Amino acid sequence: MRRTGYAELPLHTGKAPRWLFEKMRELAREILMVMAIEHGVSEILKRLSDPFWFQALGCLLGFDWHSSGLTTTTTAALKDALRNVGKEIGVFAAGGKGKTALKTPEEIARICDVHGIGSGDLLIRASRLSSKVDASAVQDGFSLYHHTIFFTALGDWCVIQQGMDETKGMARRYHWLSEDLRSFCCEPHKAVCCDEKRKVLNLVAEEAEENRRAMLELASSGDKGLAEVELALRLPSRHGISLSDIDPKKLKKVFLETYERRLDSFEDLLLTKGAGAKFLRALSLTAELVYGSPVSFRDPARFSFAHGGKDGHPYPVSIKIYKHTIEVLKEVVSKAKIGHYDKLKAFRRLTKLEEGAA
Repeated sequence: MRRTGYAELPLHTGKAPRWLFEKMRELAREILMVMAIEHGVSEILKRLSDPFWFQALGCLLGFDWHSSGLTTTTTAALKDALRNVGKEIGVFAAGGKGKTALKTPEEIARICDVHGIGSGDLLIRASRLSSKVDASAVQDGFSLYHHTIFFTALGDWCVIQQGMDETKGMARRYHWLSEDLRSFCCEPHKAVCCDEKRKVLNLVAEEAEENRRAMLELASSGDKGLAEVELALRLPSRHGISLSDIDPKKLKKVFLETYERRLDSFEDLLLTKGAGAKFLRALSLTAELVYGSPVSFRDPARFSFAHGGKDGHPYPVSIKIYKHTIEVLKEVVSKAKIGHYDKLKAFRRLTKLEEGAA
């Protein structure tokens, strides 16, 4: 049975020292190579989309076991590693934190062009839709600020992104996987861990299907839909938003855009310019009042040390053991490439090797 999930992590100060990040990148490269040889590239995407495995990977690389920085630093190390071995194993990465995340579509197009993968249009659409869902369709109080997509030459992909709740000092991570994805708009996430569930306006919940259809009908009805929304937002029974929260001129502009586009699906609505969280919230409320289509407030949300942590917890990073691990993995990759796959069995007993080195 397919799961849906996230990870909520406390904010920690500090960052990975340059020497540690360089080691993280080097170790990440060897891990990716071994996984590609033993399991294939599809398994790499599957594991990255699992928040428990991803968290363990961050610990293995030597970053904090539960800080929000684990997400951004681990994905950055993986992305840097794939710059060197991506072409060889057929896995690529785009995106990152802050302004870098905004350049993801251009980065995908450039990678696809350089490596002859194709236009990258479907990958760009997946990147934009996954980002829009977690930024606007799942209104959980976390502002999205990090987005990374990993993809193969065959067009398979996974997305790891993170939002921030600065008032509570917490972050929430969102995982996506293209395999078996039924819809971007109905229970689309792959997996999740969290410590706190909230009352969330969840527009991609399975039970919100009628509400999504009603929202699409409203958005496609032009002035009539605009009038319905303006009336609904003046009523006292509302979900945390009123007409004063939305610029009337902007509201009308978005309705004109949705009317002229002749939307065919909720995905089209999400990708409409200007259709942000407040607009979607207003549509959802109006759909409930006018059509009796209930909204969903169900929160979609439902960690193994190896080399220590950057701030010395649970213990300082051991450079000796770290270097030894990298060398062992390098040897495994080298031997596996020339046919000695039995060496991969040694990788499964890596813990014993580390203990011997200590």
